[in-house]
Amino acid sequence: MPTLAPPEPPTAWTVLSLRPAGQHAGLRGAAARAGWRLLALSPQRIAPREEAGTRHALAAALAADVVVFTSPNAVRCAARLHRLRVRSGQAVLAVGDGTRRALARLGVDAQAPQRMDSEGLLALPALQRVRGLRVGLVTGIGGRDRLAPALQARGARVLRADVYARLDRRIPGARWDALAVSLAAGQRYWLALSSGDALQACLAQCPPDAREGLLALPVVAASARLVATAREAGFAQVHAANSARPAALVDAAREAFG
Repeated sequence: MPTLAPPEPPTAWTVLSLRPAGQHAGLRGAAARAGWRLLALSPQRIAPREEAGTRHALAAALAADVVVFTSPNAVRCAARLHRLRVRSGQAVLAVGDGTRRALARLGVDAQAPQRMDSEGLLALPALQRVRGLRVGLVTGIGGRDRLAPALQARGARVLRADVYARLDRRIPGARWDALAVSLAAGQRYWLALSSGDALQACLAQCPPDAREGLLALPVVAASARLVATAREAGFAQVHAANSARPAALVDAAREAFG
């Protein structure tokens, strides 16, 4: 009697990453540890700003009573321009764990909220009584810009340093073709979402014949706000991770999809 071949295992997932160009390594590694692959669709790139005005604004922000870093990119780009260190009596805050760890690698001890977004940051004790204080905001051009108005409403003097810009980048047609071919072959994808700007930039250049397939993909979003952003964009299957860390996104996907 012939021996029956064991059933083939289900096709592994592929993570669709919208991280800026050259910044997929962390998510690629986390996906690989789950036995998955990654396809990079980078609709943006990070452009450091190094002109004299930026250097002056950064020096002022770093001398403030409280200094807030809004992303790992803000840490990296600031460190290109100025030595980062904590002055006596100064509080340094990071918007999330990735930003906190980027600062720690440079020897800077920072506080980060459990809720890793602007709302979580604004709830930290160090930002509750800031009337009359200088708050340095080390960030990039664009984004929701909720921090500065909220801090100003609390009476703080905000010293903003935009140390980088997110610039739109054309996604090569070969990447869209690869996605279409593998979807047609039954490959399973999920979209890792950690930036609303990146999602909008991606959708803006998605070929019309690929849009329906893209919107049909399940999404794992890094925050409740991004869950709402994805649903507003037309995605029906949206799951929430507890942070934007690659491991957190992959863990949430494993819980949601198996």
